[in-house]
Amino acid sequence: MTMTMTTTMRKRGRVQLRRIEDKTSRQVRFSKRRSGLFNKAFMLATLCDAEVALLVFSPAGRLYEYSSSSSIEETYTRYKEFTLVENGVNNRNVNEDTGNVQNNGEDPCISNILNDISDRCNSRNIDQMDARELDELKDVLLEALKQTQSRKVSLTERAVGRN
Repeated sequence: MTMTMTTTMRKRGRVQLRRIEDKTSRQVRFSKRRSGLFNKAFMLATLCDAEVALLVFSPAGRLYEYSSSSSIEETYTRYKEFTLVENGVNNRNVNEDTGNVQNNGEDPCISNILNDISDRCNSRNIDQMDARELDELKDVLLEALKQTQSRKVSLTERAVGRN
């Protein structure tokens, strides 16, 4: 008596892009897709020597992150500097006599954020702002705080490295 096992293979096709209604199935699919996404980010960074940063927020609000460099903050700072250069914004002054570039010592990202905060606060009284405007201001303030803390850490590390 021999038993033969037959399995039917499901044909892999395109997944219909719509929200998965069942909460458990949605969570399982999120976990599997998230792992695949992080694996692809790792492979891209390793095989192609690319600098990769990946942030994923789960539906429950948990943060998952991957960075091929030492920190996501470094990659984000590099991204911000790149976009500033691409948009023609530069926080350096060129001395026309000597042609030397002089940096005023401030990170261009921090300067732009602080200017944005100043513009927002000067244009409207905070008591007159609606919830959306206050939320936007909060986000800008948090970004300024994060950039300031990052710069402080960087300056402290440089100072410690010199000693």
